[in-house]
Amino acid sequence: MLNVNVVEGPPTEVQVFDEDDLAHRLTDHDVEVIREIFRTPLTGSYNWDYEAANSRIRRLYELGKRFNWNAELDVDWSQAIPADAAAAAAQEGPEGFAQHPKWQKLSPEQKREFAARSQAQTLSQFLHGEQGALMVASQLVSCAPTHDAKLYAASQTFDEARHVEVFHRYLMERCRMIYPINPNLKFLLDKVLTDERWDLKFIGMQILIEGLALAAFQTIKEQTKDPVLRDVLELVMRDEGRHVAFGVNYLEDWIRSLPEEEIEERAQFAYEACVVMRNRLVSTTVAEEFGFTTEEALEINNASQGGAAFRKFLFERMIPNLKRVGLLTEKVRPKFEELGVLEFEDLQNDGMIDWATLEAPLKKKTGIAA
Repeated sequence: MLNVNVVEGPPTEVQVFDEDDLAHRLTDHDVEVIREIFRTPLTGSYNWDYEAANSRIRRLYELGKRFNWNAELDVDWSQAIPADAAAAAAQEGPEGFAQHPKWQKLSPEQKREFAARSQAQTLSQFLHGEQGALMVASQLVSCAPTHDAKLYAASQTFDEARHVEVFHRYLMERCRMIYPINPNLKFLLDKVLTDERWDLKFIGMQILIEGLALAAFQTIKEQTKDPVLRDVLELVMRDEGRHVAFGVNYLEDWIRSLPEEEIEERAQFAYEACVVMRNRLVSTTVAEEFGFTTEEALEINNASQGGAAFRKFLFERMIPNLKRVGLLTEKVRPKFEELGVLEFEDLQNDGMIDWATLEAPLKKKTGIAA
């Protein structure tokens, strides 16, 4: 039986799953659908010219067709986390917490729970962000102005569906819990989903949110000891690399054709989104559950190597891309300078596509039934 519950905002409680939940995943049982409604003045368009006009976009589209990996077949879910790695993670805790007096007062069981919940909280944001990306990509199918862009947006929609699927499975089977969406991530997604301008959707999703995702995935991939999570992130990052390359290549000509006032509006939006990503996407929920104050949790994160690595990965990719598409304007440059991120502006951007990396064959995992 399908139970539909329409709510005014996202859930605020942590979902916890036990063996019964996993056992009934693929059986007939009551399902509650929790819906939050949003409205957008989306203007769609037909395109009656079916010829390929952009060879790079078409090539990216072909890559999307070729590398449609399957979460059921291309991930070996039987791989175990090394026992010593799991024990070490529980003892040390998330980076930066181990030396704090409040951490020392936690019992071994509390430390294990802290570490597990911290990972679940982070990966839950990946899941929620991928749902937002799924919906934005589906909007772009309707509102993108050219045939090439519609085809690519359709392939990206399928990519995002796989990402939702694979992160949900990981959270269900490995973490056994899902945390609510970070309010600031929800703010960014709502802004992109409800804006009527198709090119702002491109900027918000392909340049900003996908860039955010790549930085977060790369940070976690370098830290995790779980081979399953590492494999999942490798597959997802391949897709995200194509998505960002698509956005940069498609937007650069369009942005420069706009009136200066409209360019500045989009540049300001990009700057404000970057401020949110840099300063406000840090979750303190788990730390607060274990007695840390919000201020203590933020201070620990800001001083951690992981937090610094995330910010570096984020802006060394995003700033060159914004410059390439024409959104690092003279009016917003001083604002980005105050953020301390202009040092990255001359690094390689995603308009300069690394075809060898994107076209590399998928790694075949051993131990997976055909």
